[in-house]
Parts: sequence; structure tokens; C-alpha cells
Amino acid sequence: MKMKKLSIIAFLCIGAVIVSCNDVKREQNNVYMPDMAYSRAYETYAERDSLVFTTDESQRGSKIFYNNMPVSGTIARGEEMPFAIAKDAVGDTTNYFASKAVKNPIDSLSKDQLVEAERLYLINCGICHGKNLDGNGPLYKDGNGPYPAKPAALASDIKYTSMPEGQMYYSVTYGKNLMGSYASQLSRKQRWQVIYYIKQKQKATKAEAKPVTDATAIK
Repeated sequence: MKMKKLSIIAFLCIGAVIVSCNDVKREQNNVYMPDMAYSRAYETYAERDSLVFTTDESQRGSKIFYNNMPVSGTIARGEEMPFAIAKDAVGDTTNYFASKAVKNPIDSLSKDQLVEAERLYLINCGICHGKNLDGNGPLYKDGNGPYPAKPAALASDIKYTSMPEGQMYYSVTYGKNLMGSYASQLSRKQRWQVIYYIKQKQKATKAEAKPVTDATAIK
């Protein structure tokens, strides 16, 4: 009799287990700390759980909002000197002239940094504008090079010696006239370093020029 009761109890237990296994809850409850339970990082080929994540702003709070976009105002590593002025549309010069107001965020360079700025200039700019910023680079070569027109003399031409740093940066970033953009060759910081170097060379050239006095003036 005792064995019979045990058999019945065992049978009922097994039946309860079987029934409960067939009634698995398919919808999850709210997760207390979803940011810790679910990683925002994507796994290769993984699908995002729509019950946990959302790209709908209105569902913030009830779900984790994640749209793959960086936080507003985020600056990429190595691009810590943003330039807010966009490239002008074809035929427009509004932003080009607005760039005059932008100041160089670099107000000084160490000796080693200045050497690096000179190296960047020679690699990217010297081929046209020349080692001495006189417009006589290898492409012109006193008129014997492959380029027929002499490039700008950055150190002596008043147009460029008086050009504000921001406008010069605009030209290097987006290109101007026959000069193309150097945004892919030079980072923002490197562009500003090169412009700082150019401005220093312009100041040095101006200082070396002897002022004309009454005694030496041509009559």
C-alpha cells in the first residue's frame, strides 16, 4: 500500500514537471538594469533584441535607446580641433569670407613641433609653393617644370601675407581654385600646424626685408 502511494506521488510529480515544461513563458519581464544585462556593443551578425533596444526617441525610458550614432558634439580621436564652417556651394563664397574670423587654435609650437610642421609643409605644399614659400617649387622650377603658371608666393605676396589664418585653413581643407583639398592628407591639427609654420615664415621674411628710406629711395 505504501509503495502504491509512493508510485502515485511520483507519477503526479513527473506529470507536473512535464506540464510546466510545456508552458514556458516566452515573453521576458522588465529587466532591472538593462544596460548591465545587455551590451550595447554589436556582436558580429547578431540581431538586436527589439524588446530591449529601440531607435525610437519616444520609447526612451522603457527601452535602451541606441541608434548607432555618436553622442552629439562627439569629436573623433585625432580630430580635436573642429572647424564649424562648411564648404561653400558652387558659385558661393559666403563661408569662405566667414572663415576670416576663425583663429588658429595653435598659438605656439615647440622646436620639435615646428620641425614637424616644416616637414609637413615640404611634403604637401613645397612641391608647388617652394621650400622658401616663393612659389618656385619643383612643379614650376623657374618656368622649366611641368606646371606653366607660377604658384602663389606665400611669403611675399600681399594677398597671402595678409590672408587670415581661418581663410587659409578653409582653402587647405576644401581646396581653392587650382589647389585641391588636403583634408585627406593632413589631420585638422596638422593643417593648423602647417598654417602656423607659414605665418611664422611670413613674419621672418617681412623682418628680413629692409625698409626703403629717403636716402636709398629710387628717384
